[in-house]
Amino acid sequence: MARVAVTGGSGKLGRACVRDLVEHGWEVVNLDRRPSPDPAAVPYSQVDFTDYGQAVEALTRIDDRFDGFDALVHLAAVPAPGLQPNSAVFRNNMLTSYHVFAAARLAGITNIVWASSETVLGLPFETPPPYLPVDEEYAPRPESTYSLVKTMEEAMVDQFCRWSPDLKATGLRFSNVMYPEDYADFPSFEADPGLRSWNLWSYIDARDGALAIRLGLEREGTGKEVFVIASPDTVMSTPTVDLVAAHYPDLELKRPVSGHETLLSIDKARRLLGYDPKHSWRDHV
Repeated sequence: MARVAVTGGSGKLGRACVRDLVEHGWEVVNLDRRPSPDPAAVPYSQVDFTDYGQAVEALTRIDDRFDGFDALVHLAAVPAPGLQPNSAVFRNNMLTSYHVFAAARLAGITNIVWASSETVLGLPFETPPPYLPVDEEYAPRPESTYSLVKTMEEAMVDQFCRWSPDLKATGLRFSNVMYPEDYADFPSFEADPGLRSWNLWSYIDARDGALAIRLGLEREGTGKEVFVIASPDTVMSTPTVDLVAAHYPDLELKRPVSGHETLLSIDKARRLLGYDPKHSWRDHV
């Protein structure tokens, strides 16, 4: 049974990730500043990844708790813009990611999945994207310090892969993470669709986010790949083409969209990861 470290395993996406990996045969260790509220607990160690010494020890050996890892899922971060002052977000998230990747290199871990973000695509799209649906083909457009760090992380990983040609690093540009209990609010979005245009009315069910992480760990090959990860539908009952016509009438549609199809393209994830998300808010409301 392969052993995987999950940094930030106590967070919103982290809890779903840990649960999914355990259910699929992985031996999971949660490395976080706080323990998980999930009663299906896995081994846990409290780690502050802004401290490089703690990062190295956590990914190599902590006493008799564990001894080394076969893979790493890096989710630990201040999870969104605005939760802390920008300088604090930059310091925490940039230091944490550098320390985690550097410690993983020292520990010989060559299979890494990490959380990038939909924000690198240009959210909140006050400057419209170049086309719709948005995808991985245009350069990042960070519009916040949080997004700037995510963009810098992606560039940093390029160099870690150059230094270590056997490294496989999979970056997942997650949309807004949701649990079933969050879906009760979705019908209210119809009152003012503009309030959710900031991320093109997209979301990701935490369970499908966890699926994408597992598929990233299973991906063949080496080097860096990044993928947009969203649910296949929008948060709206209004058809997607009508949303585009009302809010982004001047943007080119690269391909037809139908029904409530997401405008965060998951085509690359479907093609290269075999990503096939199963969960929709429409099954819960």
